Amino acid sequence: MKREDVRVAVLLLEGTNCEDESAAYFRLLGAQAEKIHLKQFTGEAPPEFRRRLADYDILMIPGGFANGDYVRAGAIFAARMKSKLAGELEDFVRSGRPVLGVCNGFQVLVEAGMLPALGATIAATPEAVLATNDSAHYECRPSYLKHENGGSCAFTRRLKKGDRVVFVSAHGEGKFLLPKEREKELLKELAANDQVVFRYVDEGGRPAGYPWCPNGALDNIAALCNREGNVFGVQPHPERAFFRYLHPDWTRGADPDAAGDGRVIFESALDFVMAKS
Repeated sequence: MKREDVRVAVLLLEGTNCEDESAAYFRLLGAQAEKIHLKQFTGEAPPEFRRRLADYDILMIPGGFANGDYVRAGAIFAARMKSKLAGELEDFVRSGRPVLGVCNGFQVLVEAGMLPALGATIAATPEAVLATNDSAHYECRPSYLKHENGGSCAFTRRLKKGDRVVFVSAHGEGKFLLPKEREKELLKELAANDQVVFRYVDEGGRPAGYPWCPNGALDNIAALCNREGNVFGVQPHPERAFFRYLHPDWTRGADPDAAGDGRVIFESALDFVMAKS
């Protein structure tokens, strides 16, 4: 498959944001990208607007506050997806096609049982949660992230283990937590499965607390993938660091139009699809 043949669905609902630039960046890299409302996949749209998930190679759920984040962040979006698309989603994931959730999208994947997905492709109930930040308010700042994955994640294969990147945190509920009674056991399982992709670190690459870790996440976890590596959720926004001029230090000598740290996520996904086809 050539890059221009790769089809990307950027899924949205009321309250989604960053869908425009996410689709635009996939197009900039040569792929076909379409913004699609969930109702277009569930058959609740006029026939000419309906789409089939199976016709796409990559699914992205962008950031925002879908459905106002009522109940919990991402909970309503996840419930609406699972109520109408559970079978199609499971087929999509089982086929090995990449699924990307950014910020609110990560919250949706967790609420849908698609991450960490320790017991099934899509768990019947959530196995983790992205809870309210320790600061109890919205945090928006550049975040240093250390790449912890050994090569299984489809979205970071252009990175080496130990590489550091800067993405942009912008969330009120980004604190990754596991069930308290199984916390240590599940952390070991995530590490053994190579499912931890990024951790929050300070500018020297060391695990650190607030403000380096903006939310108080367990074990400083900022991003996870499933066991197979094709479902990936990341809390800070890579699309907000797609170009060098989007970085906070963009005036310090580098070409402002050069690639930013976030571009690697998009490029790795396209590489993965082309290599797999």
